Amino acid sequence: QVQLVESGGGLVQAGGSLRLSCAATGRAYNQYAWFRRAPGKEREFVAAITWSGARTYYRDSVKGRFTITRENAKNTVYLQMNILKPEDTAVYFCAARPSFTDSHSEVGYDYWGQGTQVTVSS
Repeated sequence: QVQLVESGGGLVQAGGSLRLSCAATGRAYNQYAWFRRAPGKEREFVAAITWSGARTYYRDSVKGRFTITRENAKNTVYLQMNILKPEDTAVYFCAARPSFTDSHSEVGYDYWGQGTQVTVSS
């Protein structure tokens, strides 16, 4: 059993930065990811990282602006978000899966956090 708790969301102006944290309790899984759901839209993949940190994956629209990292000693995954844009406004969810994949699908992610709101004003 894994519990994921996100934190770090908030309101920021366009061009600003936020760092999201995902604290995991229970067993460690092989891959963690961040997804987001904007108002009126379906949930979409943002970034993923293997627990070793050897591989990371990003959606095209956040490449060069967002960085996903993990700190195994704290069982925590981070999402550093820079140069934020109004279109980044969404609820951000942390998720964990037992196997590796480079797919952006949410299928296979067994555990999800409750989400944290990120609002970027123009």
